[in-house]
Parts: sequence; C-alpha cells; structure tokens
Amino acid sequence: MKQYSILKKQDVTRILMPYSIKNLTNIEKLSGGSENTNYLITANNHHYVLSLFENKSLDHVKVLAQLLLHLNENNFKASQTVSTTNGQTVTCWNKKPIIIKHFIEGEIMDTLPNHIIELVGEATGKLHQVPPPDYLPKTLDYGQENFKLVNQYAPKTSFEDWIQAVRRYIQPYLKIDLPKAFTHSDLFCSNIIISSDKKSVTIIDFEESTYYYRVFDIGMAIIGLCSEGKVLNQKKVKSFLLGYKKEIKLTPDEEKALQPFTVYAGASMTFWRHKNFNYVYPNMGLNNHYKALQALADYAKAQSSLFFKC
Repeated sequence: MKQYSILKKQDVTRILMPYSIKNLTNIEKLSGGSENTNYLITANNHHYVLSLFENKSLDHVKVLAQLLLHLNENNFKASQTVSTTNGQTVTCWNKKPIIIKHFIEGEIMDTLPNHIIELVGEATGKLHQVPPPDYLPKTLDYGQENFKLVNQYAPKTSFEDWIQAVRRYIQPYLKIDLPKAFTHSDLFCSNIIISSDKKSVTIIDFEESTYYYRVFDIGMAIIGLCSEGKVLNQKKVKSFLLGYKKEIKLTPDEEKALQPFTVYAGASMTFWRHKNFNYVYPNMGLNNHYKALQALADYAKAQSSLFFKC
C-alpha cells in the first residue's frame, strides 16, 4: 500500500508545536506500516516515532493510545506515547490522527531465529495475562464474521469458494468455549523489535488488538513468525509454543483448536490482503499478494495434528 502523506521538516515542526519537543534536527521515513505513515524524528538529541494514521478514525486512534498506556500501566513492555503540554496523546494534521512515541532501540528482522521466537512466545503469554479494558474491540475487521463480504465484491469466484471452505472448517471450534484475552492479532516479524544483545523483544503496533481467542493469536504468530516461503518451520512453531507455555498452559480444547485456528489466522490475513489490494485499494503490484498467505493456510491445514504439539 502506498505512502499517502509526505511530511517535510516544516510540517513536522508544526506537528511538534503542542508537544514539549523542540530543536528538530532530522526526520527519516520508516518502512513498514500498511495503513499508517511513520517517521523517525530526532530532536533534543532524542529519537521519537511519529505515526500518522491514513485510514483510521480519530476515535480509533484514541483507543490505541489508551491501549498503549494501559499496557505500560500493567507492566507490559510496549511503545510509550508522548503527550502534549495539555495532556493529549493524539493530535491531528490535515485531519489525520497522529501519535508520537518514544523510539525503541533495537532491530527488526525479516526472519527470526528460534531463540527469538521463543522470547516472542513468552511475551505473548504475558500479553494474554494483561487485564483487557472494557473498550477493547470484541471482533476483528478481518475475522471470520466478515468472510461473507467476499460474496459482495468477488461472488462466484474460486477465492469465495476457498474462504467459505475455511469458514466451514473452523466452525466446530468456534462453538467451543475457548479462553479469550487481550490479543495483538497481528504478530508478524515487522512488529517485533529485538534488542541489540538479542536477549529481549518488544512487541509493537497494537492497532488490531482485540479481546479475542488466545489460540487465534498463537495461530497468527505461527503464520507470521514461523513461515519459510510457503511452508511452516516446525522447529520454530515448537520454539514459540515453548516460550508461550512458560507463561500460560494451553487448555486441552486449545490444543485441539490450535491447528484450525492457525488455518483461521492465515485465512484471515489472506482475506485482508485479497480485499484490500484487489477491491478497496486496487494495486496491480500487490493484487496477488494474498496467495503466499493462502498457501500457508493450506499448508497448516494439511499437516498432522502432531505438527502443532510442543
């Protein structure tokens, strides 16, 4: 998805005026972010990240800022927002919401080694123990509840057949009373910052956080962190589960549902990419971007249940 907003130094200077951030010396466009534009800014010899939300409402971004504050108040390591001099955590530029956060030192890697994946598993287990605030959304925009939208924008296509087959496959497990928690719902490598000593990780970008099934978040991490091309690396899957189980022991029902929910997580992101890059924001360069995730979902479904055991 293209970068929508291009900020110049004078624009950032104006944006920073309500904050106690002065003496701007450098701005640098950051890669990543599918629905926002991010800049690394340097001022007063400190680094900050300026996130401008292209397609999110002001209310949605205010909830995100509240979530970050909530996480920090509950001793979960996450991005820390910077407030304006009158206490606001969200401002606007050209009617688009903005959050400024303290920059987290570290590295983002395209592929994570097993010991880092184990650390992410442990961090995910800690996240799932954070008390979910009442305002946390209860559904996903790209969840199975919305798979039916394919019938509106791509009826009678092979993709509609595929996504509905996935929905039928996971339905029996949705009827089970599976535990829910504060979930990240977008656990991909681009949302993990690794410390310079490779001994700790920070999960970032909580824009899709929900009060949802714990096992969905685990499935998303398996898809997002443990894939190698069109397949999943079983050793990486086991590393994530090993880390997670240091914090939370899966229930027997969750262990049964892990494979279907990994398929579900892969299908949900496949659905998101298919809808956005073919219909909402058509992009000929990305219109087949969904197929890699579709292949991962199919791969997860084809494995023995033992593949997902730790």
